[in-house]
Amino acid sequence: MLLDEPFSSLDVELRTHLAREVRDILQRCGATALMVTHDQLEAFAMADEIGVLNAGRIEQWDSAYNLYHRPATRFVADFIGQGVLLPGEINGNGEVEIEIGVLPGKLVGIAPSHGRVDVLMRPDDVLHDDRSSLRAVVTHKAFRGADILYTLELPSGAKLLALAPSHHNHALGEPLGIRLATDHIVAFPRQ
Repeated sequence: MLLDEPFSSLDVELRTHLAREVRDILQRCGATALMVTHDQLEAFAMADEIGVLNAGRIEQWDSAYNLYHRPATRFVADFIGQGVLLPGEINGNGEVEIEIGVLPGKLVGIAPSHGRVDVLMRPDDVLHDDRSSLRAVVTHKAFRGADILYTLELPSGAKLLALAPSHHNHALGEPLGIRLATDHIVAFPRQ
């Protein structure tokens, strides 16, 4: 079955409900569907596999999890989800260092074994931690109900995104305690 942006004109609640029902029907019938959408969350909810197109070429064909956590190219890293690329370096021990410290976790993907890299940092890689001595300044915040998406500024002026529960309501200009929580590290050779 070919579905070309089938839910695009629906409100969010109806879109979510109908997408779930269509997925259930397709699975029960054992039908294969190809769906075109510009809505990443819709693709994540509907698809077993997702193809990311760039200029008419497939950049990566994979699960939603891998597209988000193991993007194969810079384009996919930038296109899928939210995040920033921070300058870093892979040291002699194979650890990835960025401005605010050595990242915990394992290096995955196509990074070189040493040298200068750009490290993908997603909002879920940066945890709010009032007890942490590591601080970044709140420059923007977007209330999203259960959580707040903070844009933070590091000492160098580089930006970082962090999610925090919405009851942790910090003001613009306020230093926010953070802790790095990278299980796996995605890095690309520095351009």
